[in-house]
Amino acid sequence: MRSRLWGLISARASILRLMPRGGFGLLGALLVLNLLLAALPIAFVITSSLVLGKVPGAVDGGLGSTAWQELVPVFAVAAGIFVLQQVLAPAQLSLGELLARRIDGTVVDDVMRASTRSTGVAPMEDQAVLADLRYAARELEHGLQMWGPGSACAGTLALVARYGQLVGYTAIIGVVYSWWAALAVAVTVLWFRNVQRGGLRRYAHARFSLMPQQNKVEYVRNLAVQAPAGKEIRVFGLANWMDGEMRSSYRAWFTPLWAARRRVYLWPGVWSTGFSLIACGAIFATIGATAINTLTLTEFVLIMQAALGAIRLSVFYPEADLETAIGTETHRAVRRFAEHIDRYTVLEPTGSGAPAPEPVSEIHFDDVSFHYPGQDRPVLDGLDLRIPVGSCTAIVGLNGAGKTTLVKLLARLYEPDSGAVRLDGVDIRVFELSEWRARLAVIFQDYLRYEFSAADNVAFGAVGSADDRDGVREAVAAMGLTEVLTSLPRGLDTPLAAHVTGGAELSGGQWQRLALARALFALRHGASVVVLDEPTASLDVRAEAQFFDQFAALTQGATTLLISHRFSTVRHADKIVVLHDGRVDEEGSHDELLARNGRYAELFRLQANRFADNADSDRDEVLL
Repeated sequence: MRSRLWGLISARASILRLMPRGGFGLLGALLVLNLLLAALPIAFVITSSLVLGKVPGAVDGGLGSTAWQELVPVFAVAAGIFVLQQVLAPAQLSLGELLARRIDGTVVDDVMRASTRSTGVAPMEDQAVLADLRYAARELEHGLQMWGPGSACAGTLALVARYGQLVGYTAIIGVVYSWWAALAVAVTVLWFRNVQRGGLRRYAHARFSLMPQQNKVEYVRNLAVQAPAGKEIRVFGLANWMDGEMRSSYRAWFTPLWAARRRVYLWPGVWSTGFSLIACGAIFATIGATAINTLTLTEFVLIMQAALGAIRLSVFYPEADLETAIGTETHRAVRRFAEHIDRYTVLEPTGSGAPAPEPVSEIHFDDVSFHYPGQDRPVLDGLDLRIPVGSCTAIVGLNGAGKTTLVKLLARLYEPDSGAVRLDGVDIRVFELSEWRARLAVIFQDYLRYEFSAADNVAFGAVGSADDRDGVREAVAAMGLTEVLTSLPRGLDTPLAAHVTGGAELSGGQWQRLALARALFALRHGASVVVLDEPTASLDVRAEAQFFDQFAALTQGATTLLISHRFSTVRHADKIVVLHDGRVDEEGSHDELLARNGRYAELFRLQANRFADNADSDRDEVLL
């Protein structure tokens, strides 16, 4: 109970701390507006009660009577207050929306900064971290229209108007009639509100706990309506299957959500409604029994309006309740995500900030061991690997041998559990991180296809030199893409996304060549180590063989690390290393490894025979 209360207080405090981000001028205006909307209904109840109290005397006295003359200005004031409420209510919504959008914009910035704060990728591959990120991102996206942390801020201010009215109505009942009756009304309203608010909070928690089921629903729904899956859905006749999968996914999500909603609302709502009815009945019966003897008409109307106004405040608040419940939960997810990132960031070595020198002799994986968080089996286990500078080293091995992990450690996206990666005998962790990474031109197997211009896709290899258009053209020409890219609607400035106005799409092989051009551009601007992770995965066999000879010529003199499971790509490398179970199993040239007749020779012949069985003699010559 204490921890839940403290969590609630902490969540409310975090929302209050967000409010200044909307601007003190806007915040102050919205606070004043909500205070006015708290006071005006009280003033209207008082003035309208005075009007009703004066009506009998004005009717009896006629138009020229003193009672009539007293009635008219009071009526005018009441009417003015009523009109002012109608004017200010839309202003409250508009200013609240503006405040929400301003604050949500800053929270989106928080998420983006947190996402990029860590120097490595470990937190972005941690499922607990990603769960909070997915929830926060989805609710922020929706929150720009509905229920983000900014909406929680605006909703919290809107509660000032509602609870201010409750205080005013309670005070009227206490002063005019009885403080015990006032207390009973206040307790009744707050009891029912507690059921409403508590139910919404628990509902928001239940919704968050069912996020995996919601993710599946969204995945299936998006799969059904997005273009890439359209061909297979039709060819394989998956439409009916997807319809059934959508139904079952929705049931898996909504069935426990409905159960949670019944649990938090059904019986608590029944009991609180029963209590409220009994309390309200007792209050009104007491007022009615004493009204004839002790209350004037004005006092009676005033008390009844105040009591009814207070009771109306026990209901759901459309401008505040969902906004504060779900918006607060969204901000909790944002905070948890940032805290996860910070925990990882604290553990990341920062180094001494020494400049990263030009490689001279070798890169050495010195007794390196590593396992991914949450996994017991090491991916690399005492790896001892030397990569000579100025030559091409190929890393081969079966899936799971640790090839891509080796690249991640070299780029310091992860840090070794033990051992060190050394450049010419110096642990790379002492180098300033951005300088060390500037020495690398890394193209991963899952390289990004940026939906920017073709020129940008190349220049991102050295974004500080993005204005080097000649360098971009040279890299494009080197990869044989000049004709393809210059034929696009806007040439190199064409956005590479078919859904963008004036944009275009490339084939898989063309995208891969563009990614390789990015590595060449990085090489032109200071990178000296080229790392290619499965660079020919989208190329056919003949293009693959041609690629290696071409790229080897283009990167001559650079240190090249080539990761592949297709041995036809690596046979001309200066040095071939076979990884197995996280260690170096064999190393040497292609001919040396074939002569040794070990694991490399076995795997090479298996691949060669597979292609020989399915290709003509010309193709066999290219492969073998």
